[in-house]
Amino acid sequence: MSDDDFGFAPPPFKAEEALVTLRRSLRDLKLAERGNGLELRGRRVVELTADGGAISARLARKLALTPEWDARVLRSAGDVRKLVDEVRKRLERWQQED
Repeated sequence: MSDDDFGFAPPPFKAEEALVTLRRSLRDLKLAERGNGLELRGRRVVELTADGGAISARLARKLALTPEWDARVLRSAGDVRKLVDEVRKRLERWQQED
C-alpha cells in the first residue's frame, strides 16, 4: 500500500525553506551562527548546506577546536526534527562534561 492509496502524500521537501527553519531552531538552542555553521563557545558544532532537494549537515561528535564530524543528509521534515533532537542531546551531554 502506498500513500496514494489513501489519497494523500506528504508535502514536497523544500530544502531552502527547511534550512531557514533549521537554522532558527538551532539558534533557539543558544548556538551562534557563523557563515554556514553554528558554534557553541567559539567552537563549530554544526555545518549546514542546501544541496538541491536536500540539506547536508555535519555534526561534531565532541566539542573541540578541530572536531570529528558525523555527516547526515536531510531529505524530509522528519530528518530535520531528528537532527534538532540530536543536537539538543549532544549539547546537554557537552554541558554535563564541563
